[in-house]
Amino acid sequence: MRPLFRFSLIAAAAIAFAPLTALAGGASIDPIGEATTSHADYASNLIIKYREGSAGRVNANALNMAVAHAALLQSGAQMHYYRTLASGAHVMQLNREMPIRELEAAARAMVATDPNIEFAEPDRRAYKALTPNDTQYTKQWHYFEKTAGINAPAAWDASTGNGVVVAVLDTGYRPHGDLARNIVSAGYDMVTNVSTANDGNGRDNSALDPGDWHFAGQCSSDDRGGNSSWHGSHVSGTIAAVTNNGAGVAGVAFGAKILPVRVLGRCGGQASDMADAITWAAGGGVWGVPANTTPARVINMSISGTGSCPAAMQNAINFARSRNTVVVVAAGNFNKNSSGYWPANCSGVISVAAVGRTGGKASYSNFGNLVTLAAPGGDMANSQADGVYSTVNTGTMSPVGDGYAFYQGTSMATPHVVGTVALMLAKKPSLTPDQVASLLKSTARSFPKTCDECGAGMLDSAAAVAAASR
Repeated sequence: MRPLFRFSLIAAAAIAFAPLTALAGGASIDPIGEATTSHADYASNLIIKYREGSAGRVNANALNMAVAHAALLQSGAQMHYYRTLASGAHVMQLNREMPIRELEAAARAMVATDPNIEFAEPDRRAYKALTPNDTQYTKQWHYFEKTAGINAPAAWDASTGNGVVVAVLDTGYRPHGDLARNIVSAGYDMVTNVSTANDGNGRDNSALDPGDWHFAGQCSSDDRGGNSSWHGSHVSGTIAAVTNNGAGVAGVAFGAKILPVRVLGRCGGQASDMADAITWAAGGGVWGVPANTTPARVINMSISGTGSCPAAMQNAINFARSRNTVVVVAAGNFNKNSSGYWPANCSGVISVAAVGRTGGKASYSNFGNLVTLAAPGGDMANSQADGVYSTVNTGTMSPVGDGYAFYQGTSMATPHVVGTVALMLAKKPSLTPDQVASLLKSTARSFPKTCDECGAGMLDSAAAVAAASR
């Protein structure tokens, strides 16, 4: 069972041996707040359109009569005619700002009681899309490029994921300067096999990543060995790297918090440990493990194993769903149908395929009718810069210092979806796992290049957040 990312031998050498840019020190800036406390959710005008030939179309003053029955006036607000649009609709100005939801309710009441009204709606505000000031944000094409990006800047104007806990079941984490502030707790190390744990013991109360390096032949007869991947830190950075701090990279849901749960050591991890990790992350009890005081609403599993979904895994996923926890998993990196790989073939999960920078299927990505949608995973065949850029450690074996690197894989696609789910849940915490999946699919955009059997389309974070806000 291995983490799901890939890189060529050339890229691997570069990641292992080229100097990586260390995080510069400096003053931190708190992320922007949720739109629920900003002007974006308030309005001071209503737009009312009367049907052609009705009194309101001719005499704008008649609009004042239309609001007499509305809940708007019951709250003490008043409004008067302001101007007429080219379409004939009238802008009515309020004497104070009011929440969008209240204005929407008043508008619905107007339409329901006056057949002459064609439509009524709040006069909403729009703002320029947020561009983070993180110094290496420009390398994160997967957030903002029109071709294959997830449309993150527009999504950030509505939500940053504030208040949502995301569990990352992976190799653990490093206290990277561009990530540590968004780690909710030390998490837990669920790895029971001491020989593969790489930290000298079994389960413990620290999900710190000691490195997953291994020698040739240590994991299998054809294994050539490998340096430490810092896979969990890379995934976590995509989800919730500290953002707008004038350094490093940005995270998709930088207002959210990461709950790290270590399930992978050298040579991967075991399904039994992962099943316990899912249960614990969702707030369930696990024998011998302290209670999780910060249960996650979303779980990221950038992991894949061959065969059918283990029953223990499925039971844990069912438990998580019963707690309203969304489980998002990688489709796999074998360019095969994901039906032969777990947890992508488990029921009730959101399975993510990968596209490259052109928006077409990444060469390695699994596919099939079990895939929910696709997201940027990178494809570095021509350039490392076409990979997904995020937080890592610079050590080749044991941890050394903070750094950043381009990786590719469905492992990298999955946290884009997970971060978006966190943005959605911050706007509407009542969403169920099935509702989240439905909204992701219904708002996915068409592929600009070929991606057969890659699900409903390509992730559009802004559209998904907007749909969740309704």
